[in-house]
Amino acid sequence: MAKVHFTSNMPDTQVSLFSKDDLYLFNEGTHFHLFEKLGAHPLEQNGVTGTYFAVWAPNAGEVSVIGAFNDWRKGTHTLSPVTESGIWEGFVSGVGRGTLYKFHIRTRSGDYEVDKTDPFAFFNEIPPKTASIVWDLEYTWQDHAWMEHRHKRNALNAPMTIYEMHVGSWRRVPEEGNRSLSYRELAESLPGYLKEMGFTHVEFLPIMDHPFFGSWGYQTTGYFAPTGNFGTPQDFMYLVDALHRHDIGVILDWVPSHFPTDGHGLSFFDGTHLFEHADPRQGFHPDWSTYIFNYGRNEVRSFLISSALFWLEKYHADGLRVDAVASMLYLDYSRKEGEWIPNQYGGRENIEAISFLRRFNEEVYRSHPDVQTIAEESTAWPMVSKPTYLGGLGFGLKWDMGWMHDTLSYMSQDPFFRKYHHNKLTFRMLYAFHENFILPLSHDEVVYGKGSLLGRMPGDQWQQFANLRLLYGYMYAQAAKKLLFMGGEIGQWSEWAHDASLEWHLLGQPLHSALQRWVADLNRLYRAERALHERDTDPSGFEWIDCNDAESGVISLMRKGASSDELLFVICNFTPVPRPNYRVGIPRGGFWQEVLNSDATLYGGSGWGNLGGVDAVPVPLHGRSHSLTLSLPPLSALFFKHGGVR
Repeated sequence: MAKVHFTSNMPDTQVSLFSKDDLYLFNEGTHFHLFEKLGAHPLEQNGVTGTYFAVWAPNAGEVSVIGAFNDWRKGTHTLSPVTESGIWEGFVSGVGRGTLYKFHIRTRSGDYEVDKTDPFAFFNEIPPKTASIVWDLEYTWQDHAWMEHRHKRNALNAPMTIYEMHVGSWRRVPEEGNRSLSYRELAESLPGYLKEMGFTHVEFLPIMDHPFFGSWGYQTTGYFAPTGNFGTPQDFMYLVDALHRHDIGVILDWVPSHFPTDGHGLSFFDGTHLFEHADPRQGFHPDWSTYIFNYGRNEVRSFLISSALFWLEKYHADGLRVDAVASMLYLDYSRKEGEWIPNQYGGRENIEAISFLRRFNEEVYRSHPDVQTIAEESTAWPMVSKPTYLGGLGFGLKWDMGWMHDTLSYMSQDPFFRKYHHNKLTFRMLYAFHENFILPLSHDEVVYGKGSLLGRMPGDQWQQFANLRLLYGYMYAQAAKKLLFMGGEIGQWSEWAHDASLEWHLLGQPLHSALQRWVADLNRLYRAERALHERDTDPSGFEWIDCNDAESGVISLMRKGASSDELLFVICNFTPVPRPNYRVGIPRGGFWQEVLNSDATLYGGSGWGNLGGVDAVPVPLHGRSHSLTLSLPPLSALFFKHGGVR
């Protein structure tokens, strides 16, 4: 073992990464690059190589670094306080990349001692082990072309079709104990698959370090470290790099809403409730048995916003999807009367969390105007995706949870009864442009006994597949960005299990491979036709033709691009009854090409259609100057393009 010497009392080799300005900004809550200062940083000082350590523990009476280099003996390598900032620092020579370490903290009173994982560690041991690992973030990126042009790919008028996935269960290797693919193995297969399927972005369930694999990453302990379950930080960079080189954007789930109570983590960090509220009515989450961040504490805001910027800067992430925003906004979230503390005005709004979210979004867009922040917000909180200068929260996009609930409720009905629930299909257009929406069919809809999407569709097997193709067709016809969780594209029968692979063997069956082809062609059409994406967040891009034919279970709509020549007409039949000679109004004469039909035999359908297209006739209907007479297949979604190839 290399000889190690602590140098805090040796002026010739004393090192500090903190200037007076750093300390001021940190305590003020406006230092957003703390990952450059706190944590463990290998460096050379006056010809001596070692690692600089720094940790925030204002209630500590003594802090020491323990690790493999000193046989985990506490008190042998103590850190020094940095003025009155609450930060402790020191330089240990001979300690370098790959060294295991923790911080041993003893309170001023001496009645509490604990070993803590470094909150700013770049890499940690694989659970159940809990030590941090001295590491660097050196990597040579090859994604220059993507980074130069990604502002176009992430713009609100660009197509965005997101493949949501859990890294550990996308594919597994049964021959090797059913292990997950590594980051580098994923880099060899995932980018090509997403490109072939036509997705523009992938969204990873949290890859930040988490002690319990079954939490899917949503109980985070390492806010600056990717989980080591699948490789090193550089391995994860390689995966992001590979995706970018295949023109696939990368969105990371990020969880500033709560954190687990594990003793080695952030909880009760220095013998006080440092990161969380002390009062459980504010600081403990009853649903998840986790702690809630104290958003009113300056240093906690610096910690969280530094984490957000870290993933955007060091890992080239193209967006952050913020989990459980509703739980942050409401003080009484999931609490009964008497179990929460009102704000200073007597209300239920969490004023400190609101302020934090606005500052988070302002800082992200100030530093990275070419990325997107996305809110998973399940209530009707106003202006979530509107700028802060207008009074909004400042997110770029928001999940439309209402559409998801209404549409899945409708689609799960027996088609005979759907006419009594027709409003569930059409209600979203009353609010569709109040926010910049993503339509999510996410992991939350295929777990906890809910079953798979395919399994929730009514009817016999043929009808189940037809219903699922129809659901996806209607989703892509709507004005919003799209998100589909892995497995949905192949018609997985089982609900998602985090400890198993997707059911890829199903692609050996015709209906499953045909469904996969349908999803790929929907993605291609959505990306190719500006009418389907250019005005996703603009009310001028959507128009109902007829949304009132509940008796027939048919709806028709128009999507429009910025140019008056870009028109797509979509009609959906939500019943298993074929409808020949169905007449519908249309705003223009001429030929309307049938560019996509979910009932085509190619997709596992019955083969009904309109022989490639229909000529509009000058017979007014539905307030339009012309009309089409169509053959509507059972349980189908049909897309027509004006002036297409005859």
